[in-house]
Amino acid sequence: MPLLLVDLDNTLIDRDAAFGSAVAVFLADHGLPAADVAWVMIADASGYTARDVLAAALTSRYRNAVPATAIKSLLDSGGADHARLADPTKDALLAARHDGWICVIVTNGRTAQQELKIRNTGLDRLVQGWVVSEEVGHKKPHPEIFRAAAALAAVSLADAWVVGDSPQADIGGAIALGLRSVWVSHGQSWNLDAYRPTHVAADVASAIHHALRGGRI
Repeated sequence: MPLLLVDLDNTLIDRDAAFGSAVAVFLADHGLPAADVAWVMIADASGYTARDVLAAALTSRYRNAVPATAIKSLLDSGGADHARLADPTKDALLAARHDGWICVIVTNGRTAQQELKIRNTGLDRLVQGWVVSEEVGHKKPHPEIFRAAAALAAVSLADAWVVGDSPQADIGGAIALGLRSVWVSHGQSWNLDAYRPTHVAADVASAIHHALRGGRI
């Protein structure tokens, strides 16, 4: 059976929008300037800043205004309570299941936070499973996390497509395993010369539909 391996943050869900909403609430709850949302988002770097580094930056900036427990709570949730699943994405996943594809989410991050996003958005009812780097002990682009996803689905990687927004973690991981891939560009241009995705799509729904058309056997 064909296998669809799909990234979570800023692919299936708009992770930055969700975290930004959580930050706005955090700032309002502590009487801090709403304009600081921009500063926090830059410091966060779309989740790529190490958690301890971001925690230290927030603690330094808000040392006399925010208790450490509040900063921990913000980073523990990662905006999971604000995550939303767009209708076109839901429809694309339903189409994949209808066509006989097995869909597995492959995501880096902390297990509790990522699973909360998956359940809060209803993704747990649309995919056959998920693997999280913290749980499997390997981060994308390491091949083992993709192999763990295939093992979870009990199918071969031979007919797999990888869909994601990260050139390094998602597309680089796919290239290393010889898998077909769709890069979710969000309007950006591909700027790596060493390798390229099989296809570029502006959004995840378009990416999934491309895989369905290109991977149907």
